[in-house]
Amino acid sequence: MSNLNSLAHFWPELILAVTVIVAIIADLFYRREDSYKVAWWLLGGLALTLFSIRIGGSLVSSLFMGTIAVDPFSEFFKVLILLSTTLVILMSLNSKELKEYRVGEYFSILAIMAFGLFLMASAIDILMVYIAIEIVSIMSFFLAGYLKKKPESNEASLKYVIYGAFSSGIMLYGLSILFGLTGTTKFFEMQAAIASLGPDSSLALLLATVFILVGFGYKISAVPFHFWTPDVYEGSPTTITAYLSVAPKAAGFAMLIRFFNQVLGDGSVMTSSTWLALNGIPWPQLIAVLAAATMTVGNLVAIQQNSVKRMLAYSSIAHAGYMMMALPLMSESGIYGIMMYLTMYLFMNLGAFYVVIYVEGTSGGESFEDFNGLGWKMPLVGGVMTLFMVALTGLPPTAGFIGKFYIFAAVIEAGSQYYWLAFVGVVNSVISLYYYIRVVKHMYLTGERSESVELPSSKLIIALLLFLAIPTFVFGWYFGPVANWISESLVIFNGM
Repeated sequence: MSNLNSLAHFWPELILAVTVIVAIIADLFYRREDSYKVAWWLLGGLALTLFSIRIGGSLVSSLFMGTIAVDPFSEFFKVLILLSTTLVILMSLNSKELKEYRVGEYFSILAIMAFGLFLMASAIDILMVYIAIEIVSIMSFFLAGYLKKKPESNEASLKYVIYGAFSSGIMLYGLSILFGLTGTTKFFEMQAAIASLGPDSSLALLLATVFILVGFGYKISAVPFHFWTPDVYEGSPTTITAYLSVAPKAAGFAMLIRFFNQVLGDGSVMTSSTWLALNGIPWPQLIAVLAAATMTVGNLVAIQQNSVKRMLAYSSIAHAGYMMMALPLMSESGIYGIMMYLTMYLFMNLGAFYVVIYVEGTSGGESFEDFNGLGWKMPLVGGVMTLFMVALTGLPPTAGFIGKFYIFAAVIEAGSQYYWLAFVGVVNSVISLYYYIRVVKHMYLTGERSESVELPSSKLIIALLLFLAIPTFVFGWYFGPVANWISESLVIFNGM
Protein backbone atom coordinates (compact mmCIF):
# COMPACT_ATOMS: atom_id res chain seq x y z
CA MET A 1 0.00 0.00 0.00
CA SER A 2 1.39 3.43 -0.93
CA ASN A 3 2.41 5.94 1.73
CA LEU A 4 -0.56 8.24 1.08
CA ASN A 5 -3.13 5.44 1.15
CA SER A 6 -1.50 3.98 4.26
CA LEU A 7 -2.32 7.07 6.31
CA ALA A 8 -6.01 6.13 6.24
CA HIS A 9 -5.19 2.97 8.24
CA PHE A 10 -2.54 4.50 10.48
CA TRP A 11 -4.93 6.36 12.78
CA PRO A 12 -3.84 4.87 16.14
CA GLU A 13 -0.23 5.92 15.62
CA LEU A 14 -1.22 9.33 14.21
CA ILE A 15 -3.50 10.06 17.17
CA LEU A 16 -0.77 8.99 19.58
CA ALA A 17 1.79 11.21 17.83
CA VAL A 18 -0.53 14.23 17.93
CA THR A 19 -1.26 13.51 21.60
CA VAL A 20 2.45 13.62 22.41
CA ILE A 21 2.87 16.94 20.60
CA VAL A 22 -0.11 18.44 22.42
CA ALA A 23 1.19 17.16 25.77
CA ILE A 24 4.66 18.64 25.20
CA ILE A 25 3.18 22.03 24.27
CA ALA A 26 0.74 21.94 27.20
CA ASP A 27 3.59 21.24 29.61
CA LEU A 28 5.20 24.55 28.65
CA PHE A 29 2.27 26.42 30.23
CA TYR A 30 2.21 24.54 33.56
CA ARG A 31 4.23 25.32 36.66
CA ARG A 32 6.29 22.46 38.08
CA GLU A 33 3.70 21.58 40.75
CA ASP A 34 0.95 21.52 38.10
CA SER A 35 2.87 19.56 35.46
CA TYR A 36 1.05 16.37 36.49
CA LYS A 37 -1.96 17.72 34.57
CA VAL A 38 -0.18 16.68 31.36
CA ALA A 39 -1.18 13.14 32.34
CA TRP A 40 -4.84 13.94 31.73
CA TRP A 41 -4.10 15.20 28.22
CA LEU A 42 -2.28 11.96 27.52
CA LEU A 43 -5.00 9.79 29.03
CA GLY A 44 -7.53 11.44 26.73
CA GLY A 45 -5.29 10.78 23.74
CA LEU A 46 -4.75 7.16 24.76
CA ALA A 47 -8.52 6.68 25.02
CA LEU A 48 -8.94 8.07 21.49
CA THR A 49 -6.16 5.80 20.27
CA LEU A 50 -7.87 2.77 21.79
CA PHE A 51 -11.17 3.81 20.19
CA SER A 52 -9.51 4.12 16.78
CA ILE A 53 -8.09 0.59 17.14
CA ARG A 54 -11.43 -0.92 18.07
CA ILE A 55 -13.32 0.73 15.17
CA GLY A 56 -10.56 0.03 12.68
CA GLY A 57 -12.19 -3.17 11.46
CA SER A 58 -10.35 -6.38 10.64
CA LEU A 59 -8.11 -5.17 7.82
CA VAL A 60 -5.17 -7.48 7.09
CA SER A 61 -2.63 -5.68 4.95
CA SER A 62 0.72 -3.89 4.91
CA LEU A 63 1.32 -0.15 5.10
CA PHE A 64 3.99 2.23 3.86
CA MET A 65 5.26 0.02 1.06
CA GLY A 66 5.42 -3.16 3.09
CA THR A 67 7.20 -1.96 6.23
CA ILE A 68 4.31 -2.17 8.73
CA ALA A 69 1.56 -4.76 9.05
CA VAL A 70 -1.96 -3.94 10.12
CA ASP A 71 -3.83 -7.01 11.34
CA PRO A 72 -5.76 -8.27 14.40
CA PHE A 73 -2.51 -9.71 15.78
CA SER A 74 -0.83 -6.30 16.00
CA GLU A 75 -4.04 -4.70 17.29
CA PHE A 76 -4.08 -7.17 20.19
CA PHE A 77 -0.61 -6.09 21.29
CA LYS A 78 -1.42 -2.42 20.80
CA VAL A 79 -4.35 -2.78 23.21
CA LEU A 80 -2.05 -4.40 25.79
CA ILE A 81 0.48 -1.59 25.33
CA LEU A 82 -2.21 1.09 25.68
CA LEU A 83 -3.64 -0.55 28.79
CA SER A 84 -0.17 -0.83 30.36
CA THR A 85 0.65 2.79 29.53
CA THR A 86 -2.66 4.06 30.92
CA LEU A 87 -2.27 2.13 34.16
CA VAL A 88 1.33 3.26 34.67
CA ILE A 89 0.37 6.90 34.08
CA LEU A 90 -2.35 6.57 36.75
CA MET A 91 0.07 4.79 39.08
CA SER A 92 2.59 7.61 38.59
CA LEU A 93 0.11 10.24 39.81
CA ASN A 94 0.47 8.85 43.36
CA SER A 95 4.20 8.09 43.21
CA LYS A 96 6.12 9.87 45.97
CA GLU A 97 9.37 9.26 44.05
CA LEU A 98 8.22 11.69 41.37
CA LYS A 99 6.77 14.40 43.64
CA GLU A 100 9.85 16.64 43.57
CA TYR A 101 10.30 16.45 39.80
CA ARG A 102 8.60 18.10 36.87
CA VAL A 103 6.62 15.19 35.43
CA GLY A 104 5.15 16.64 32.24
CA GLU A 105 8.06 15.42 30.13
CA TYR A 106 8.03 12.11 32.03
CA PHE A 107 4.48 11.41 30.83
CA SER A 108 5.30 12.58 27.30
CA ILE A 109 8.30 10.24 27.10
CA LEU A 110 6.05 7.38 28.22
CA ALA A 111 3.70 8.09 25.32
CA ILE A 112 6.59 8.30 22.83
CA MET A 113 7.76 4.93 24.11
CA ALA A 114 4.27 3.53 23.54
CA PHE A 115 4.48 4.79 19.94
CA GLY A 116 7.73 2.86 19.49
CA LEU A 117 6.15 -0.25 20.99
CA PHE A 118 3.30 0.05 18.47
CA LEU A 119 5.88 -0.03 15.67
CA MET A 120 7.65 -3.02 17.24
CA ALA A 121 4.40 -4.99 17.25
CA SER A 122 3.70 -4.15 13.60
CA ALA A 123 7.11 -4.11 11.91
CA ILE A 124 7.64 -6.49 8.96
CA ASP A 125 10.80 -4.84 7.64
CA ILE A 126 14.19 -5.01 9.35
CA LEU A 127 14.71 -1.25 9.01
CA MET A 128 11.42 -0.61 10.80
CA VAL A 129 12.34 -3.22 13.42
CA TYR A 130 15.57 -1.39 14.19
CA ILE A 131 13.97 2.08 14.21
CA ALA A 132 11.21 0.88 16.55
CA ILE A 133 13.66 -0.76 18.94
CA GLU A 134 15.80 2.39 19.04
CA ILE A 135 12.80 4.62 19.79
CA VAL A 136 11.84 2.35 22.68
CA SER A 137 15.42 2.01 23.92
CA ILE A 138 16.20 5.74 23.94
CA MET A 139 12.97 6.57 25.76
CA SER A 140 13.72 3.78 28.24
CA PHE A 141 17.15 5.29 28.95
CA PHE A 142 15.55 8.64 29.80
CA LEU A 143 12.89 7.10 32.02
CA ALA A 144 15.29 4.79 33.89
CA GLY A 145 17.38 7.81 34.92
CA TYR A 146 14.50 10.17 35.56
CA LEU A 147 15.20 10.46 39.30
CA LYS A 148 18.20 12.70 38.67
CA LYS A 149 18.88 13.29 42.38
CA LYS A 150 19.08 9.57 43.09
CA PRO A 151 22.48 7.93 42.37
CA GLU A 152 20.88 4.51 41.83
CA SER A 153 18.69 5.95 39.07
CA ASN A 154 21.67 7.54 37.33
CA GLU A 155 23.54 4.24 37.58
CA ALA A 156 20.54 2.36 36.17
CA SER A 157 20.33 4.69 33.20
CA LEU A 158 24.06 4.46 32.47
CA LYS A 159 24.06 0.67 32.64
CA TYR A 160 20.97 0.59 30.45
CA VAL A 161 22.69 2.78 27.84
CA ILE A 162 25.82 0.62 27.81
CA TYR A 163 23.99 -2.71 27.59
CA GLY A 164 21.46 -1.28 25.14
CA ALA A 165 24.12 0.14 22.82
CA PHE A 166 26.00 -3.16 22.88
CA SER A 167 22.94 -5.28 22.06
CA SER A 168 21.72 -2.82 19.40
CA GLY A 169 25.12 -2.85 17.71
CA ILE A 170 25.22 -6.64 17.61
CA MET A 171 21.66 -6.86 16.30
CA LEU A 172 22.33 -4.21 13.64
CA TYR A 173 25.36 -6.19 12.47
CA GLY A 174 23.18 -9.31 12.21
CA LEU A 175 20.51 -7.42 10.28
CA SER A 176 23.13 -6.06 7.88
CA ILE A 177 24.46 -9.58 7.22
CA LEU A 178 20.92 -10.79 6.59
CA PHE A 179 20.35 -7.92 4.16
CA GLY A 180 23.58 -8.74 2.37
CA LEU A 181 22.56 -12.38 1.97
CA THR A 182 19.00 -11.78 0.82
CA GLY A 183 19.18 -8.38 -0.90
CA THR A 184 15.99 -7.17 0.77
CA THR A 185 14.78 -5.74 4.06
CA LYS A 186 11.24 -7.17 3.96
CA PHE A 187 10.40 -10.24 6.03
CA PHE A 188 8.59 -12.29 3.39
CA GLU A 189 11.10 -11.60 0.65
CA MET A 190 13.84 -12.60 3.09
CA GLN A 191 12.05 -15.86 3.83
CA ALA A 192 11.93 -16.75 0.12
CA ALA A 193 15.58 -15.76 -0.36
CA ILE A 194 16.75 -17.79 2.65
CA ALA A 195 14.96 -20.87 1.32
CA SER A 196 16.99 -20.64 -1.91
CA LEU A 197 20.42 -19.96 -0.37
CA GLY A 198 23.19 -22.43 -1.07
CA PRO A 199 25.48 -24.14 1.47
CA ASP A 200 28.16 -21.47 0.97
CA SER A 201 25.96 -18.98 2.80
CA SER A 202 25.15 -21.16 5.79
CA LEU A 203 27.82 -19.78 8.14
CA ALA A 204 26.92 -16.16 7.42
CA LEU A 205 23.23 -16.97 7.89
CA LEU A 206 24.00 -18.66 11.19
CA LEU A 207 25.93 -15.61 12.45
CA ALA A 208 23.17 -13.24 11.31
CA THR A 209 20.51 -15.26 13.11
CA VAL A 210 22.52 -15.47 16.33
CA PHE A 211 23.28 -11.73 16.34
CA ILE A 212 19.63 -10.85 15.72
CA LEU A 213 18.49 -13.16 18.50
CA VAL A 214 20.88 -11.36 20.87
CA GLY A 215 18.99 -8.12 20.22
CA PHE A 216 15.59 -9.74 20.61
CA GLY A 217 16.70 -11.62 23.73
CA TYR A 218 17.82 -8.35 25.29
CA LYS A 219 14.34 -6.84 24.83
CA ILE A 220 12.55 -9.70 26.58
CA SER A 221 15.27 -10.25 29.25
CA ALA A 222 16.10 -13.78 28.11
CA VAL A 223 19.14 -15.54 29.57
CA PRO A 224 22.03 -14.92 28.87
CA PHE A 225 21.06 -11.40 27.74
CA HIS A 226 19.35 -10.48 30.99
CA PHE A 227 22.21 -8.91 32.96
CA TRP A 228 20.85 -5.39 32.61
CA THR A 229 17.45 -6.23 34.04
CA PRO A 230 17.92 -6.41 37.86
CA ASP A 231 20.09 -3.29 38.23
CA VAL A 232 18.00 -1.21 35.83
CA TYR A 233 14.73 -2.35 37.40
CA GLU A 234 16.01 -1.62 40.92
CA GLY A 235 17.40 1.85 40.15
CA SER A 236 14.55 3.08 37.95
CA PRO A 237 11.41 4.73 39.36
CA THR A 238 9.20 1.84 40.45
CA THR A 239 6.48 2.97 38.05
CA ILE A 240 8.95 2.61 35.16
CA THR A 241 10.12 -0.74 36.48
CA ALA A 242 6.50 -1.91 36.33
CA TYR A 243 6.15 -0.60 32.78
CA LEU A 244 9.41 -2.12 31.54
CA SER A 245 8.39 -5.50 32.95
CA VAL A 246 5.19 -5.62 30.88
CA ALA A 247 4.86 -3.39 27.79
CA PRO A 248 8.28 -3.85 26.12
CA LYS A 249 8.09 -7.56 26.90
CA ALA A 250 4.75 -7.81 25.08
CA ALA A 251 6.05 -5.90 22.05
CA GLY A 252 9.24 -7.96 22.09
CA PHE A 253 7.30 -11.22 21.92
CA ALA A 254 5.14 -9.85 19.09
CA MET A 255 8.32 -9.02 17.19
CA LEU A 256 9.85 -12.43 17.92
CA ILE A 257 6.74 -14.26 16.74
CA ARG A 258 6.68 -12.33 13.47
CA PHE A 259 10.39 -12.83 12.86
CA PHE A 260 10.38 -16.55 13.60
CA ASN A 261 7.19 -17.16 11.67
CA GLN A 262 7.83 -14.96 8.67
CA VAL A 263 11.62 -15.04 8.24
CA LEU A 264 12.78 -18.32 9.78
CA GLY A 265 9.41 -20.05 9.30
CA ASP A 266 7.86 -21.32 6.10
CA GLY A 267 5.24 -18.57 6.01
CA SER A 268 2.22 -20.80 6.71
CA VAL A 269 1.11 -18.37 9.35
CA MET A 270 -0.64 -19.65 12.49
CA THR A 271 -1.29 -23.06 11.00
CA SER A 272 1.58 -25.50 10.67
CA SER A 273 4.62 -23.29 10.40
CA THR A 274 7.88 -25.19 10.12
CA TRP A 275 11.37 -23.84 10.65
CA LEU A 276 13.71 -23.38 7.74
CA ALA A 277 16.84 -25.47 8.15
CA LEU A 278 19.72 -23.12 8.95
CA ASN A 279 22.98 -25.01 8.62
CA GLY A 280 21.36 -28.09 10.14
CA ILE A 281 21.05 -26.42 13.56
CA PRO A 282 17.97 -27.46 15.60
CA TRP A 283 16.69 -23.95 16.38
CA PRO A 284 13.52 -25.06 18.18
CA GLN A 285 15.54 -27.19 20.59
CA LEU A 286 18.07 -24.41 21.20
CA ILE A 287 15.34 -21.89 21.98
CA ALA A 288 13.72 -24.45 24.29
CA VAL A 289 17.04 -24.70 26.17
CA LEU A 290 17.18 -20.89 26.40
CA ALA A 291 13.63 -20.89 27.78
CA ALA A 292 14.58 -23.45 30.44
CA ALA A 293 17.72 -21.48 31.36
CA THR A 294 15.80 -18.19 31.52
CA MET A 295 13.12 -19.42 33.92
CA THR A 296 15.63 -21.34 36.05
CA VAL A 297 18.13 -18.49 36.45
CA GLY A 298 15.34 -16.00 37.12
CA ASN A 299 13.78 -18.11 39.85
CA LEU A 300 17.00 -19.27 41.54
CA VAL A 301 18.37 -15.74 41.84
CA ALA A 302 14.98 -14.30 42.91
CA ILE A 303 15.09 -16.57 45.98
CA GLN A 304 18.22 -14.80 47.23
CA GLN A 305 16.85 -11.24 47.11
CA ASN A 306 16.03 -9.13 50.15
CA SER A 307 14.25 -6.42 48.17
CA VAL A 308 10.74 -7.13 46.91
CA LYS A 309 11.34 -4.82 43.95
CA ARG A 310 14.53 -6.65 42.95
CA MET A 311 12.81 -9.99 43.54
CA LEU A 312 10.07 -8.98 41.11
CA ALA A 313 12.78 -7.97 38.62
CA TYR A 314 14.25 -11.47 38.62
CA SER A 315 10.73 -12.87 38.66
CA SER A 316 10.03 -11.03 35.38
CA ILE A 317 13.01 -12.84 33.85
CA ALA A 318 11.48 -16.16 34.93
CA HIS A 319 8.12 -15.21 33.41
CA ALA A 320 9.86 -14.43 30.11
CA GLY A 321 11.18 -17.99 30.28
CA TYR A 322 7.69 -19.42 30.74
CA MET A 323 6.46 -17.55 27.66
CA MET A 324 9.54 -18.60 25.68
CA MET A 325 8.48 -22.22 26.18
CA ALA A 326 5.89 -21.75 23.44
CA LEU A 327 8.19 -19.96 20.96
CA PRO A 328 9.84 -23.07 19.44
CA LEU A 329 6.43 -24.60 18.70
CA MET A 330 5.34 -21.94 16.18
CA SER A 331 1.85 -23.41 16.33
CA GLU A 332 -1.48 -21.70 16.78
CA SER A 333 -1.81 -23.11 20.28
CA GLY A 334 1.70 -21.90 21.17
CA ILE A 335 1.05 -18.33 20.00
CA TYR A 336 -2.35 -18.45 21.71
CA GLY A 337 -0.65 -19.47 24.95
CA ILE A 338 1.81 -16.58 24.80
CA MET A 339 -0.97 -14.07 24.15
CA MET A 340 -3.08 -15.47 26.99
CA TYR A 341 -0.12 -15.41 29.37
CA LEU A 342 0.74 -11.80 28.49
CA THR A 343 -2.85 -10.70 29.11
CA MET A 344 -2.96 -12.29 32.56
CA TYR A 345 0.61 -11.22 33.38
CA LEU A 346 -0.25 -7.57 32.74
CA PHE A 347 -2.77 -7.42 35.60
CA MET A 348 -0.96 -9.50 38.19
CA ASN A 349 2.51 -8.05 37.63
CA LEU A 350 1.44 -4.40 37.45
CA GLY A 351 -0.66 -5.07 40.55
CA ALA A 352 2.31 -6.44 42.49
CA PHE A 353 4.47 -3.49 41.50
CA TYR A 354 1.73 -1.04 42.44
CA VAL A 355 1.63 -2.47 45.96
CA VAL A 356 5.42 -2.02 46.10
CA ILE A 357 4.95 1.62 45.00
CA TYR A 358 2.38 2.13 47.76
CA VAL A 359 4.51 0.49 50.48
CA GLU A 360 7.54 2.45 49.30
CA GLY A 361 5.54 5.65 49.63
CA THR A 362 4.28 4.88 53.14
CA SER A 363 7.30 3.18 54.74
CA GLY A 364 10.10 4.58 52.59
CA GLY A 365 11.49 1.17 51.63
CA GLU A 366 10.91 -1.88 49.47
CA SER A 367 12.57 -4.66 51.48
CA PHE A 368 10.69 -7.68 52.81
CA GLU A 369 10.87 -6.13 56.30
CA ASP A 370 8.88 -3.14 55.05
CA PHE A 371 5.99 -5.54 54.41
CA ASN A 372 5.96 -6.83 58.01
CA GLY A 373 2.41 -6.85 59.40
CA LEU A 374 0.99 -5.14 56.31
CA GLY A 375 -1.82 -7.68 56.03
CA TRP A 376 -3.13 -6.76 59.49
CA LYS A 377 -2.52 -3.02 59.31
CA MET A 378 -3.92 -2.60 55.79
CA PRO A 379 -6.14 -5.60 54.97
CA LEU A 380 -7.04 -4.35 51.49
CA VAL A 381 -3.43 -3.86 50.41
CA GLY A 382 -2.31 -7.11 52.05
CA GLY A 383 -5.20 -9.04 50.54
CA VAL A 384 -4.62 -7.90 46.96
CA MET A 385 -0.85 -8.44 47.31
CA THR A 386 -1.54 -12.01 48.45
CA LEU A 387 -3.73 -12.48 45.39
CA PHE A 388 -1.01 -11.13 43.08
CA MET A 389 1.63 -13.40 44.65
CA VAL A 390 -0.59 -16.47 44.27
CA ALA A 391 -1.35 -15.51 40.66
CA LEU A 392 2.31 -14.96 39.78
CA THR A 393 3.03 -18.43 41.15
CA GLY A 394 0.39 -19.82 38.80
CA LEU A 395 -1.97 -21.33 41.36
CA PRO A 396 -5.76 -21.68 40.80
CA PRO A 397 -8.21 -20.02 40.82
CA THR A 398 -6.26 -17.02 39.53
CA ALA A 399 -5.39 -15.55 36.14
CA GLY A 400 -1.81 -16.80 36.52
CA PHE A 401 -3.01 -20.40 36.51
CA ILE A 402 -4.92 -19.88 33.24
CA GLY A 403 -1.88 -18.28 31.62
CA LYS A 404 0.40 -21.15 32.58
CA PHE A 405 -2.22 -23.74 31.71
CA TYR A 406 -2.34 -22.64 28.07
CA ILE A 407 1.46 -22.45 27.82
CA PHE A 408 1.96 -25.93 29.29
CA ALA A 409 -0.91 -27.38 27.25
CA ALA A 410 0.67 -26.10 24.03
CA VAL A 411 4.07 -27.53 24.98
CA ILE A 412 2.66 -30.97 25.83
CA GLU A 413 0.50 -30.96 22.70
CA ALA A 414 3.64 -30.37 20.59
CA GLY A 415 4.90 -33.87 21.30
CA SER A 416 7.18 -35.95 23.50
CA GLN A 417 10.31 -34.03 22.44
CA TYR A 418 9.08 -31.13 24.59
CA TYR A 419 7.94 -33.07 27.67
CA TRP A 420 11.23 -32.27 29.41
CA LEU A 421 10.55 -28.55 28.92
CA ALA A 422 7.13 -28.86 30.53
CA PHE A 423 8.74 -30.70 33.46
CA VAL A 424 11.33 -27.93 33.91
CA GLY A 425 8.50 -25.39 33.84
CA VAL A 426 6.60 -27.23 36.60
CA VAL A 427 9.74 -27.47 38.77
CA ASN A 428 10.37 -23.75 38.33
CA SER A 429 6.79 -22.93 39.28
CA VAL A 430 7.32 -24.84 42.53
CA ILE A 431 10.57 -22.93 43.16
CA SER A 432 8.83 -19.60 42.59
CA LEU A 433 6.25 -20.49 45.24
CA TYR A 434 8.94 -20.04 47.90
CA TYR A 435 9.79 -16.40 47.26
CA TYR A 436 6.24 -15.32 46.43
CA ILE A 437 4.84 -16.86 49.62
CA ARG A 438 7.72 -15.25 51.52
CA VAL A 439 6.06 -11.88 50.85
CA VAL A 440 2.77 -13.22 52.26
CA LYS A 441 4.61 -14.57 55.30
CA HIS A 442 6.06 -11.14 56.07
CA MET A 443 2.65 -9.50 55.68
CA TYR A 444 0.81 -11.85 58.07
CA LEU A 445 3.26 -13.85 60.20
CA THR A 446 6.15 -11.45 60.81
CA GLY A 447 6.11 -8.28 62.88
CA GLU A 448 3.53 -7.02 65.33
CA ARG A 449 -0.15 -7.51 64.72
CA SER A 450 -1.77 -4.08 64.36
CA GLU A 451 -4.90 -3.34 66.36
CA SER A 452 -5.96 -0.52 64.03
CA VAL A 453 -7.04 -0.99 60.43
CA GLU A 454 -6.19 1.52 57.71
CA LEU A 455 -7.28 2.12 54.14
CA PRO A 456 -5.26 3.93 51.48
CA SER A 457 -5.97 7.65 51.76
CA SER A 458 -6.55 8.16 48.04
CA LYS A 459 -9.60 6.85 46.20
CA LEU A 460 -7.44 6.54 43.07
CA ILE A 461 -5.14 4.10 44.88
CA ILE A 462 -8.10 1.97 45.99
CA ALA A 463 -9.62 2.06 42.50
CA LEU A 464 -6.35 1.01 40.83
CA LEU A 465 -5.75 -1.82 43.31
CA LEU A 466 -9.25 -3.17 42.70
CA PHE A 467 -9.01 -2.66 38.92
CA LEU A 468 -5.88 -4.84 38.87
CA ALA A 469 -7.03 -7.35 41.48
CA ILE A 470 -10.52 -8.10 40.12
CA PRO A 471 -9.37 -9.37 36.68
CA THR A 472 -6.54 -11.28 38.37
CA PHE A 473 -9.16 -13.22 40.33
CA VAL A 474 -12.08 -13.30 37.88
CA PHE A 475 -10.01 -14.41 34.87
CA GLY A 476 -8.98 -17.44 36.89
CA TRP A 477 -12.41 -18.99 36.42
CA TYR A 478 -14.23 -16.81 33.87
CA PHE A 479 -11.94 -16.04 30.97
CA GLY A 480 -14.25 -16.71 28.02
CA PRO A 481 -14.28 -13.11 26.71
CA VAL A 482 -10.47 -12.97 26.84
CA ALA A 483 -10.21 -16.34 25.09
CA ASN A 484 -12.57 -15.20 22.33
CA TRP A 485 -10.65 -11.95 21.87
CA ILE A 486 -7.35 -13.81 21.54
CA SER A 487 -8.88 -16.31 19.09
CA GLU A 488 -10.07 -13.42 16.92
CA SER A 489 -6.59 -11.88 17.13
CA LEU A 490 -4.86 -14.97 15.74
CA VAL A 491 -4.91 -13.46 12.26
CA ILE A 492 -1.52 -12.27 11.10
CA PHE A 493 -0.52 -10.65 7.82
CA ASN A 494 1.19 -13.32 5.69
CA GLY A 495 2.53 -11.23 2.85
CA MET A 496 -0.31 -11.94 0.44
